[in-house]
Amino acid sequence: MTSRGTDHHDGSLAAADLLQAALGLASDLDLPTVLHRFVAASADLTGARFAAINVLDARGRSTTFVHTGVDDRLAALLGRPPHAIGVLGSIPSHGTLRLDDLVHHPTFKGFPAHHPPMGSFLGTAVRVRDRVFGYLYLSEKAGGFTDEDDEIVITLAAAAAVAIQNAQMYAESKRREHWLQAGQQITTMLLSGAEEEDVLAQIAASSREVAGADTAALVLPSVADTWVMEIVDGVGADELMGTVMPHDGRARTVLRDGNGLVVDSLSRSRAMRVDAMRQFGPALYAPMQSDGRGVGVLVLLRRVGSAPFGPNDLATAESYAAQAALALVLAEARHAQDIAALLDERERIARDLHDLAIQQLFATGMQLETVRRRAARGVDPSELTGIVEDALDNVDSTVRQIRSIVHALRDPDASAPLAERLRREASLARTGLGFAPSLVIIVDHRVLDSVEAFDGDAGVLDDRVGEDMADDVVAVVREGLANAARHARATAVAVRVELQGDGPAGSVVVEVEDDGSGLPPARDRKSGTDNLAARARRHGGTFTLGATSSGRGTLLTWQAPVKGRAIH
Repeated sequence: MTSRGTDHHDGSLAAADLLQAALGLASDLDLPTVLHRFVAASADLTGARFAAINVLDARGRSTTFVHTGVDDRLAALLGRPPHAIGVLGSIPSHGTLRLDDLVHHPTFKGFPAHHPPMGSFLGTAVRVRDRVFGYLYLSEKAGGFTDEDDEIVITLAAAAAVAIQNAQMYAESKRREHWLQAGQQITTMLLSGAEEEDVLAQIAASSREVAGADTAALVLPSVADTWVMEIVDGVGADELMGTVMPHDGRARTVLRDGNGLVVDSLSRSRAMRVDAMRQFGPALYAPMQSDGRGVGVLVLLRRVGSAPFGPNDLATAESYAAQAALALVLAEARHAQDIAALLDERERIARDLHDLAIQQLFATGMQLETVRRRAARGVDPSELTGIVEDALDNVDSTVRQIRSIVHALRDPDASAPLAERLRREASLARTGLGFAPSLVIIVDHRVLDSVEAFDGDAGVLDDRVGEDMADDVVAVVREGLANAARHARATAVAVRVELQGDGPAGSVVVEVEDDGSGLPPARDRKSGTDNLAARARRHGGTFTLGATSSGRGTLLTWQAPVKGRAIH
């Protein structure tokens, strides 16, 4: 062991470099960057050729290995990071282990294949609070390491511990923020009327992404008393889909107890009875419960050798799963409420038909029966004319009442002006999109509600479009906004409804344009767009869905002649 000769000037420079390195560590909140800086500064300030930090889990297994001095090709040949055994396992929790030649240490067990030769060695623990976060390894310094090097690495390790703790807290706060955003997205989808299957798929996809998992699955109730992996996102989805969970397995236990569970490795678990899950290592089970009612279980999986899930991961996943469960339960209650409202509406319609239309038709039938009897007695036909005319008036009135009832059934807001209905659709779309879409209504080249517009333009729009086509125009705008909310991931959506010309040459054109991700290569569900095409054909019009002129986003165009003959 040799000591390094220094004068006052060199000592001042070393202290300044050490301070600068410590400050540099504290200035970064990204954990990988902190570790790389720590390793590089340790090697630079001590003169070591090789340096590495080995981050360990609770069982002493390496989860992160950051090194310098060994090129990537050689690192790939070495394979897995070293375990904390032998010389590496002899590093104390406090202080340092300094060796002139590590091969002479009694616990030395040899180098793995392709490992470069190393002699002088200096190791120290990096402690975060009361826990050993990892170990710093330094090797191959000409002349050996010194007391001054001990002080340097201990000082740097203390600074790194603070930086690591800050980075972990920052990363944890970002993860919580992402979990909250994911939960809000689920709630928004449900409130905007998204299909339950789409919501469940989003729960799995967003939780997998936020948790840094390779696979996410939702265990949901099936027939009888079975619970099945209904929704799977990520690695092994085809193998896991439809898996029936054992009655006394982890998922069912979590569901019954209401407490989440973390497993270090499914591949090494003796209790694992689902063969498809043995391909994974760390696992996390979070119950989806609301007011004690089990809705399902969220299962997060990572590949073998990945970092295990921690207590913070479990806490945030449980909170997210509970929020998702509450949203599903509320959506279910809202659906039941909608069914009840629908039944009430049907009863009202039945009463209206009975009290108005049927009673009037019955009265008309009695009038016609009177005409039949008098005609059989040979009464002068001129005396029957008034009765027949009254009966015909009653029939016309009844037809109008039935039309009014049917029209109200199709759309309760159908009696409102078309412009008002379109504004209402744009306002309702704000919830699903997360922002307000723009809406422009143009009548004969004049923008409705602009300074140049006429007071009667809204009435002109209703008169020339007509009630039947107005329903289709509203449906087109509604479907276009819904598609943008569900699939486009857009930041802006523009709706344009334009009425041009009159008579045979007149037409109404609807455009819904977004700046989102564009059309997917393959679309599984096309019922909405097929419906829009059918609505266009019914009026002799056209429908297209394609890219915008800028190449970014999607443009929906629906056009129909306002005086065109309907095609049935």
